[in-house]
Amino acid sequence: MTDDQLLSFRSRYPILERTKYLVSHSLGAVPRSTAGAMAEFYELWARRGVRAWHEGWWEMSSEVGDLVAPFLGAAPGSVLMLPNVTTAEAVIISAFDYSGARNRIVMVEGEFPSVRYVHHGLAGRLGAEIVEIEARAGGIGFDLERLLAAIDERTALVPISHVLFESSFLIDVTAIAKRCRETGATMVLDVFQSAGIVPIDLQAWDVPIAVGGVLKWLCGGPGGGYLHVSEPLRKKLRPSLTGWMAHESPFDFAPPPIQYRNDIMRFGLGTPPIPALYAAREGLRNVSEAAAGGMGAIRAKSLRQTRRILEEATRRGFEIGTSLEDESRGGTVSIRLPRAEEVASELNARDIVCDYRPRSGVRLSPHFYTADTEIDAAFEAIDEILGL
Repeated sequence: MTDDQLLSFRSRYPILERTKYLVSHSLGAVPRSTAGAMAEFYELWARRGVRAWHEGWWEMSSEVGDLVAPFLGAAPGSVLMLPNVTTAEAVIISAFDYSGARNRIVMVEGEFPSVRYVHHGLAGRLGAEIVEIEARAGGIGFDLERLLAAIDERTALVPISHVLFESSFLIDVTAIAKRCRETGATMVLDVFQSAGIVPIDLQAWDVPIAVGGVLKWLCGGPGGGYLHVSEPLRKKLRPSLTGWMAHESPFDFAPPPIQYRNDIMRFGLGTPPIPALYAAREGLRNVSEAAAGGMGAIRAKSLRQTRRILEEATRRGFEIGTSLEDESRGGTVSIRLPRAEEVASELNARDIVCDYRPRSGVRLSPHFYTADTEIDAAFEAIDEILGL
């Protein structure tokens, strides 16, 4: 798909009519069709009441999961929608035993705090030993060899992001997945910052578990987290963080112990956030259409536009908090410029939407619907704000 064809999708995103939206790494632009989807949710509830559960809602978590699966290179029936990544990680943590010799969880410092909190808190309470690999000086990535050496026969889980949230550092999935297979550790790949902007192929990489959400590059809104578990591993896991939707006969209302389903609903919990699933569906359909034939065009555009941002930032002498190399960069560029928090605030006041993080500075992320002129306008505004 050409850039002109990708830009033709702009009319589907109302916020683009009045803003320069450079923050899809945090919250993707809402599709216009989401309004109709939310009305559809209301109308079904209004007309059918509780019968809506058996007329579409009950299986919606797995059906929307099937819309996510192609972005992950995952098989149909292998993805379940959950409220957020923290919940998905907690479900997986609860499915492993940390009482024996294989009780380590190996992580890197650059993980999103929520993920680190749940592993240190929940997994630590269950007896896991957390091993963290420190970030490189400057905060861009980590030493791969140190990580690989830390993964051994004592390692139970390796939860790691495909793209780290602050630096947008793109990791070497194949090397880490290979080391996990060699040692018997289980990789849990967080694709929150990559799905919808970077090609992913879980089956080819032989990654058994992945987590993520639709609210960023997939433009699906809050409350649309997801969990992928490969079929060979699925039946072996018995999560203790569970709920009645995971029961093979939920409407028997049977007492414990739970009799787990054998499909992806095995990892279900209680009542799912149905309105969020309606919103998620619209975002996925739109980005899927833009990615028709694969992620190649979206990825190529992202690399070209992030290079443009890097060039403009470097020309002004700003410090870069993101890899300059295409092969190790996701869809975001972090710029540590003077008075970064104030600059981000003023850019947002001018409807040039970005965000600020203390260690990253100003973060800018073009998406398939971003025009080159919007990037130029952002830097013109930065020059004006800083008096350059």
